[in-house]
Amino acid sequence: MRISVLNGPNLNLLGDREPEVYGRVSLAEVEAATRERARALGVECAWTQTNHEGELVEAIQGLRQSTDGALINAAAFTHTSLAVRDAVLAVRVPFVEVHLSNIFAREPERRRSLLADVAVGVVAGFGADSYRLGLEGLVAYLASRRGR
Repeated sequence: MRISVLNGPNLNLLGDREPEVYGRVSLAEVEAATRERARALGVECAWTQTNHEGELVEAIQGLRQSTDGALINAAAFTHTSLAVRDAVLAVRVPFVEVHLSNIFAREPERRRSLLADVAVGVVAGFGADSYRLGLEGLVAYLASRRGR
């Protein structure tokens, strides 16, 4: 099984950016922990981070040929990008929306997700563990679909 993890803008600043909201763990540390858990689950894991909306859209478009499912932390694009939403609708790859912070307990503009209603599930508010929880949930979801 192959899972792709796609990360949006400013996540490259994790550990330094608003640590009271996002924690002190770097994106490299989140990636290492996610890859380690993926290996334990017998899953291949691809990882991407971009600060550019068009690059994120292109990465999503590339999922159809390269992955069984995805974890997507579109960051601020979660709340603003119809282009990202249209891309996930077009590729029809099962994905879990992941957020480090609880977006539903934040500013009003962050409480709306343009992706949640088309995601398999949403994991938010558990810091770096949100990726592990999302990965485990997605792997279980994909495994249950293969058993049909």
